[in-house]
Amino acid sequence: MWPVHTWLPDAHVEAPTGGSIVLAAIALKLGAYGFLRFSLPIVPDAAHAMAPIIIGLSLIAVIYIGFVALVQTDMKKLVAYSSISHMGFVTLGFFIFNQLGIEGAIVQMISHGFVSAAMFACIGVMYDRMHSRQIADYGGVVSSMPKFAALFMLFAMANSGLPATSGFVGEFMVVLGAIQFNFWTAFAASTTLILGAAYTLWMYKRVVFGAVTNPHVAEMADINGREFLFLALLAACVMAMGLYPFPFTEVMHASVDNLLKHVAMSKL
Repeated sequence: MWPVHTWLPDAHVEAPTGGSIVLAAIALKLGAYGFLRFSLPIVPDAAHAMAPIIIGLSLIAVIYIGFVALVQTDMKKLVAYSSISHMGFVTLGFFIFNQLGIEGAIVQMISHGFVSAAMFACIGVMYDRMHSRQIADYGGVVSSMPKFAALFMLFAMANSGLPATSGFVGEFMVVLGAIQFNFWTAFAASTTLILGAAYTLWMYKRVVFGAVTNPHVAEMADINGREFLFLALLAACVMAMGLYPFPFTEVMHASVDNLLKHVAMSKL
């Protein structure tokens, strides 16, 4: 969360691809799980008292960090900052204390695990070939890596929150829950749909499309069978969750309802 987020981009830049995937897909969820499993049920009065602060910090993470991501020149740093922005939806959903908000936050946690891991894997695929993460060193990757470019496009769209991808479901549920809580909170949170598309698709356009200005890009080989299998599995998860999220949301209803009753009773 902002403002204690500054370690994350540096950690991602220094970590190998596998480390970034584990950090983004699993480790980042531990803090959110702590809110859900411990903070809210054990100290619900404190959770209600601190809710305005957490909501404020979440909105700053969604909006301000979105602008920070927009100016990054390193692909890994850009995706790391986008992770902070997307995880702002998780804490926002938890602390508006309604069914849609909390369920949307949990869906966002799962989705972010798929999408962020896929984005770091795609950057790792290019880094293995070029040994550079700088956006300026690329351009025209689609001409030499068409299969990779197609999968990368899917994950970029999911990172932007495109409908029919998993990235849309959780954010949309949290925004709907935020509307029930406060219209202006929902309005501020929904700016991520613009910012997310701006920094993700602008990065994709500069890396994948355009003229091939670097001769090393022309020599890049398309993804092999192992890389294709890994990315295709993540693509299947992203699409399945985006097109049919019911299996994920159905199992949450009872637990979330029980948590909300406990927190509401404590407030009374």
